[in-house]
Amino acid sequence: MNSIQLFSLTRRVKRLSSFESCLRHFCGVVGVKDEGDWFYSPEWWDPHENGHTVSQSTSEKGNGIVSVVAHPSSLPSRDSWGETERWLEKRYMEIIMPRDGGEKDGRFKILGYQWRSLRFNDDTRQSTVKVMAACRELQPGPVFYMQQPHCLAVPYLKSMASVGLTSLAASKYDMRSVAIGKKQMRILCIGHGGGSLPLFLAHHILGAIVDIVEIDPLVISESVRAMGFPAFSVMTANGKRAVPTPDIIDQVMWRGIHERLFLYESDAEQFILRNRNNIYDIIFMDAYNGADIFPHSLWDSNSMFMKALSETLHHEHGTLVVNLHSDADIADTDRSNEDVTTGKYARKVGKAYKKGLMENERNGLVFACAVPWLCNVSLVVSRGLGSERGHRDKTISHLMKTSLEVDQILRLPFSCVDYLKTGLAFI
Repeated sequence: MNSIQLFSLTRRVKRLSSFESCLRHFCGVVGVKDEGDWFYSPEWWDPHENGHTVSQSTSEKGNGIVSVVAHPSSLPSRDSWGETERWLEKRYMEIIMPRDGGEKDGRFKILGYQWRSLRFNDDTRQSTVKVMAACRELQPGPVFYMQQPHCLAVPYLKSMASVGLTSLAASKYDMRSVAIGKKQMRILCIGHGGGSLPLFLAHHILGAIVDIVEIDPLVISESVRAMGFPAFSVMTANGKRAVPTPDIIDQVMWRGIHERLFLYESDAEQFILRNRNNIYDIIFMDAYNGADIFPHSLWDSNSMFMKALSETLHHEHGTLVVNLHSDADIADTDRSNEDVTTGKYARKVGKAYKKGLMENERNGLVFACAVPWLCNVSLVVSRGLGSERGHRDKTISHLMKTSLEVDQILRLPFSCVDYLKTGLAFI
């Protein structure tokens, strides 16, 4: 991306940020700042601008050179660091006080915040997260990293969360009960990267139980070691926690969240086939290899994987969200042609999922949304939405209204409606 394009994007983001602010105020979501707003993307977009490589290793799973690049972050500002230090101290004292012995001084020091990007072959930007670095005041040597669970930096992740949660809620799913933890929501994330999406979901939805599948052990280890993902979430091949008991610092940072995250090293197809009895309310699929290709095996409508995927997706309201690269011209403003909105490739993949997941369903809808600023599309397969094309406008209106309700219920830092209005096409 050149400087002229980036300047143009920044101007658009400023206009959108103002709109989002007004909309969140309208929805009653006041005082929530989106630290992952695309306005801040110049801080981390260029891998060589003010960045340094934190780690670099060679993948044995076809992802080539896997590296993590760090960039300074302007937010949160230093005047808010004291509040976070007090929060950490409070959490520490809550954990240590019931125990006998141990260090009673729970003072912490924030060292700063960084963007950290996971890259394949120094080309594919696989994911970007925000990380906080901190230490104990009395033990300044060990530095620990905490990925910020409220922050989604990349627009396609916000799009996936927005269209997926909105579609699920529009299927008469009880989002209010799962938001406060009165009811469980079973979520599967295929593809881990830095882990920002599953962490975001577990943070905002107290009833979320999130299984994560990642084929590359190097990606898993880098997400924990260099990108601040909770170590307690990592699972072994026999279904046990790799870390049986989290240490005190992990409990301080992640208690209430890491118990609901289960990160498996596995091929997606094998995981689904082995766990056909699992029933998921929503599945997020973002699985690209080192060559930035979405494997055909994950959308082959005649495969055993598709059959098993169909069995694991909840029959009444099950929702699948897939991140796809679009071959459409995103600069084309003529949205009357749905191939322009989604691209022929996205429609081809959408039809494959429609055949594989909807063929025997009485209800259901497949649609796609263009992602702002990026050449991506969020593909949605919903078993809980009506499928009559004659009611297109009514369906869109229902989704828009529901998106505002999701904003209010989950108190998201961004507005879901902005990721539904970018161009929606039924498949």
